[in-house]
Amino acid sequence: MIRKFSYSPMIDTGAVVKKLPVSDTPLPYFTLTDGVFSVRLSDDACVYGLGESIRGINKRGWIYESWCSDDPLHTEEKRSLYGAHNFLIVDGDDRFGVFFDYPARLVFDIGYTDPDVLTVAPEKLALDVYVIDGDTLKDIVRQFRALIGKSYIPPLFAFGYGQSRWGYVNASDIAAVADTHESAGIPLDMIYLDIDYLDNFKDFTVNRDRYPDFEGFVRDMRARGIHLIPIIDAAVKREEGYSVYDEGHKNGYFCKDENGEDFVVGVWPGMSCLPDFLNPEASKWFGDKYKVLTDMGIDGFWNDMNEPALFYSEKALNAAFEKIGSFEGKTLDALSFFAARDVFTRLSNAREDYDSFYHNAPEGRFRHSDVHNLYGYKMTESASNSLKELCPDSPTLLFSRASYIGAHRFGGIWTGDNHSWWGHILQSLQQMPGLNMCGFLYTGSDIGGFNGNCTRDLLIRWLSFAVFTPLMRNHSAIMTRGQEATAFDDTEVFRHIVTLRYRLIPYLYNAFLNAAENNEMYFRPLSFDYESDPAAREIDDQLMVGDRLMIAPVYKQNASGRYVYVPESMNLIRMHDGSITAEPINKGRHYISVPLGDVVFFTKSPLPLAEPAGNTAELDMNHLTYVGEKLLTPNS
Repeated sequence: MIRKFSYSPMIDTGAVVKKLPVSDTPLPYFTLTDGVFSVRLSDDACVYGLGESIRGINKRGWIYESWCSDDPLHTEEKRSLYGAHNFLIVDGDDRFGVFFDYPARLVFDIGYTDPDVLTVAPEKLALDVYVIDGDTLKDIVRQFRALIGKSYIPPLFAFGYGQSRWGYVNASDIAAVADTHESAGIPLDMIYLDIDYLDNFKDFTVNRDRYPDFEGFVRDMRARGIHLIPIIDAAVKREEGYSVYDEGHKNGYFCKDENGEDFVVGVWPGMSCLPDFLNPEASKWFGDKYKVLTDMGIDGFWNDMNEPALFYSEKALNAAFEKIGSFEGKTLDALSFFAARDVFTRLSNAREDYDSFYHNAPEGRFRHSDVHNLYGYKMTESASNSLKELCPDSPTLLFSRASYIGAHRFGGIWTGDNHSWWGHILQSLQQMPGLNMCGFLYTGSDIGGFNGNCTRDLLIRWLSFAVFTPLMRNHSAIMTRGQEATAFDDTEVFRHIVTLRYRLIPYLYNAFLNAAENNEMYFRPLSFDYESDPAAREIDDQLMVGDRLMIAPVYKQNASGRYVYVPESMNLIRMHDGSITAEPINKGRHYISVPLGDVVFFTKSPLPLAEPAGNTAELDMNHLTYVGEKLLTPNS
């Protein structure tokens, strides 16, 4: 049962597709005092949800802020990342789900200030609250997912392996990636194009010095079974003569300052303007620009920098130059030196800037900070709506960095600029079920870490987990160590792991489709499947994948195995040197040996496997073998 409680929301976010009447009963579970919602937590209560937020699967004990944030340092003290996913489940003496449909800053204090109290504090009491009662944790999720609409389903090739790096400068670099993977026998479906392919970082352009025949190059790569997936950033370079800017400026499609002038910010292209995605005309205009690339044969995109990320605003930059000039000729003590140093570091993503520009939505004019969390969502919706018209006969791959609940209907997301840290394998695993609860099924992390220098063993362990994530993309930053599967001396182990991914696609893709169609979770904590098992409730580093598979990745440096809790008798499946074997394992805690390069997982029933393939186009989904007994048996 879902009940809606309304507190004069300013705007329809579009998150909810199943319209409900406002309940005439008092708000259950919570008390509302001075604009803050609060509920007491029983001693054993777990709190699940909040999408891609960091820390464990159980969110109790920390404070989270729903505020889409461009933050490349994902450490435990952070309170927000790129997405705003305001749904959670309280599982204690009372069990219920709750969604706060609110597009501005929202603070969830889940036992941080008071260990026994959960508080939810919006900046303004202008929101809808949906309270969901259900018989089971999975039932609550199903009801919520039905409320917000069906999840995006990508094309099959999106379940292949993708290679990406900021720093692939030209067509020769991209071709070399394809060549080295082919020579090593490592399957590959996608190569991503970061900002290097653009002409001076301008959206919907191609640098013709680097890609003199981009259209022909796209065709050549496609003939090899490889899809090129370019990046699209949110900001449009302010440059007269650049048609995208000229059209946006002429038609009033950019966000405005308080005086009604285009709000100017600095991002990758320098001085830029932000499309007003809350304006339906502007949204349609920007989305239709993807035609420039679809006409060249492109069938997939990743949207970035759409929190929106602001390096600086024009006004704040001018003030910073003036401020730094005041230090000239002075002797700087410690405090004044740090003040001078911080003048420019404090420019990025400043709240003052988010307060300084406006949107023209159907409901009226809104200060950006009052609708901040909708920006990336509306960019994804803009692209999705146009791509369905531009490519009506075949679905396109689309995923984003920033998001709000509702964006899950239009594309996937990735979890942003992580690091080459062992702890970020675990962080990625723990983000997956929360994202699935909020409808985001097509998701994954940057394998190997975007920032930092990846080691061979870290990449092996990360890939061994990412074999199971719908988005399987190796991505890294410029000036970091190369971390392609072909960058290390021994490529054989990487060939085995990536080949395993392709053999698992029949199961993984069908599990994904089932989750999308039936409002299920593709990834689930063990406690969702084994609610009566106290031991399962404690596990936060194992996940169920689909209806018959469990994973327990190794995420510690130099570990040769790990302890695993098996909640019922299963089969232990092991991939070793490309060979796949199965053995029964009983319920209980077991130490499982997992030598570097082995991939180990667990099944409740026989699992279908395809024959090895070099890409998804070569994948035979009809002739399968099954693993889950002692030996592989032919499909009957």
